[in-house]
Amino acid sequence: MMLSQFGETEGVDISQDALAFCRERGLQNVSHGAAEQLPYEDGRFDLVTALDVVEHLDDDLAGLREIRRVLRPGGRTLLFVPTFMFLWGVQDDVSNHRRRYRLPELRRVVEKAGFEVERTTYANLTFFAPILMVRKFMRLTGMRTATENSINISSMNNLFGKVFGAEASLLRHMNFPFGVSGLCVARRVE
Repeated sequence: MMLSQFGETEGVDISQDALAFCRERGLQNVSHGAAEQLPYEDGRFDLVTALDVVEHLDDDLAGLREIRRVLRPGGRTLLFVPTFMFLWGVQDDVSNHRRRYRLPELRRVVEKAGFEVERTTYANLTFFAPILMVRKFMRLTGMRTATENSINISSMNNLFGKVFGAEASLLRHMNFPFGVSGLCVARRVE
């Protein structure tokens, strides 16, 4: 919904449950499909976002090449991925992640897929130390939870939202040297 203020939007997901969730919230322009075989014709979009998608793909290069295929010449992709394999945790397992990236690795695969990288930066800097400490503690103690989503203080969500907003403002002017997530903006080149 948020992106629709900038133009016509479409969504795609491999999960019928995710598509039903979208439709229940008024998002009707959603299609069933896999990232490696998008259900769109060549050169259809000016922008393709893959927010927490690429790390799920068995073949990230194939998925990125497919994003390139559906972009118009000069079109851009915005990617958001988890970073640093040493941050691997229960939620990565639960979410069926295949990998976490370092920015140089992400840049290499994006360029190999036929893009020119315009910007990469780490993001989610504020929660890097807490996430690292919790995951190290869980490894050292053997503590397991069904999901890390249960490790949450819901009364803090408003504060966390403000922290992310402040980080977004900083990212307009600088790149972060590390973070829990990575951001990449790349342009399709011929």
